[in-house]
Amino acid sequence: MKINKLALTFIASTVVLTGCASTDEKDASLLDTDVKTAQEALITSGLNNNAVSGEQFMTQGLSQSELNANAMNNGVSSLGAEFSDPANPLSKQTIYFKHDSSQIQQDFISVIAAHAQYLATNPGQRVILEGHTDELGSREYNIALGEQRAKSVFSILRSQGVTGQQLEVVSYGEEKPASEGVGEASWQLNRRVEITYQVQ
Repeated sequence: MKINKLALTFIASTVVLTGCASTDEKDASLLDTDVKTAQEALITSGLNNNAVSGEQFMTQGLSQSELNANAMNNGVSSLGAEFSDPANPLSKQTIYFKHDSSQIQQDFISVIAAHAQYLATNPGQRVILEGHTDELGSREYNIALGEQRAKSVFSILRSQGVTGQQLEVVSYGEEKPASEGVGEASWQLNRRVEITYQVQ
């Protein structure tokens, strides 16, 4: 029996939001630090949207056809041409994280900034920020870490003028791996937040 992806996302987000405790003071301070670091990086980089030095890492292990399939699955095909142009940061909708971390890496600041600019100028557009983890750690820990990663991206988008109504945070933890393999190469691909645009 097929379940509508949007319905499944809604159910998962409801479970996560009702099952997870709110962030404590330590988590809140980490988010503040991430936002400040991101804002400083945006100022010093001048928002160079055409240069993303982490591109090789973002596409590690994925063929062009897999990348195109991911874009189609995220509803990108119904958005503008800039979402399918590999030179445009909007075509990159996955933010990767280091092991056991929710801190945004420098390489992904310009990608998030490009999405923030697009969302701020398209206030009717909505996205789901899907937090994911590798299989290391307990299920409960991974759900919390996935949520923290999604909230890190959420905070930066909000600081760049995106409204809260445009954003939804969902954590899947380890439940939806990008790579089924075992080992560091696969785990790196699973430590991520996917920016999923909702088809209007």
